[in-house]
Amino acid sequence: MNTYFNNIICQATGASSIYELEEIQSLWSGYGKILRIGLVGSKYKSVVAKYIQSDDAVSHPRGWDTDFSHQRKVKSYEVESEWYLNWSFRCDDSCRIPVCFAVESFENEVLIVLEDLNETQFCETRVAVSPKEIRACLNWLAGFHAHFMKEDPGNLWKQGTYWHLNTRPEELARMLDSPLKESAILIDEKLFQSSFKTIIHGDAKLANFCFTKDGYKAAAVDFQYVGGGCGMKDLAYFLGSCLTEEECPMSVPIYLEFYFEALAQNLDNDKFYFQEVEKEWRELFPFAWADFHRFLKGWSPSHWKINDYSERITREVVESFE
Repeated sequence: MNTYFNNIICQATGASSIYELEEIQSLWSGYGKILRIGLVGSKYKSVVAKYIQSDDAVSHPRGWDTDFSHQRKVKSYEVESEWYLNWSFRCDDSCRIPVCFAVESFENEVLIVLEDLNETQFCETRVAVSPKEIRACLNWLAGFHAHFMKEDPGNLWKQGTYWHLNTRPEELARMLDSPLKESAILIDEKLFQSSFKTIIHGDAKLANFCFTKDGYKAAAVDFQYVGGGCGMKDLAYFLGSCLTEEECPMSVPIYLEFYFEALAQNLDNDKFYFQEVEKEWRELFPFAWADFHRFLKGWSPSHWKINDYSERITREVVESFE
């Protein structure tokens, strides 16, 4: 990072100097990196710096490196900056996220300085989860969705999620002709016309959650695709990221029930309002599942998430329009 950004980190954290501890990961398609930065002379031991260099992007690993794709990614970092500047401070313990210390831009570069969750109780990640961790994430999603229910997304994505149809015309065009392709717009409209919209995370996969050591609580990171929408988009995507095809038929209904119980509690047990939300969102859950399935069929037709369970759910959704 340049000296200007180094100074920003020092000013934001009260550090006298900084040093790089490790590169946590590179950003998708080479748009920068996420670094863990050690601090000298600060009350904090370290911070996480998301360092974005949009002009340094390289080829997409699956070949999606068009100008349209580039502009979507650039906007995603603009949205994430907006989220941390003007929205993130509104999250409470029901939907814990890292505290933002600074957001700064310089020419074509952006720096987001965040609390290092490794220095908090949310210090663990998972590549596989037990029901305990799944429930922790569902509690987080319920808290988040309840917290921002009926909020106008403003300068966030009008429709959250990274697979939203209007941002994925290239993937739609690559799909083989099929009833699903013909129904893509109808599925998108069905979800968009939800009477009960909230702010959704937009990329609520297992990799974007951090856990307490006992696994009972979760915090979330990565808000590039946060925006308006039906909460079922987050739920369908999350469950699909951590359940196998064999687990889905039995487990999905159980976890849906758990989520709605948590949502009711976070809506302060406003029974009438909650019942209206639950009724609509339960009906929209399979549409959210089919919506992501549509994206996968165009983006990566051999992806492991394309399975018989998803095909069946999607087929039932498509047939509902006939």
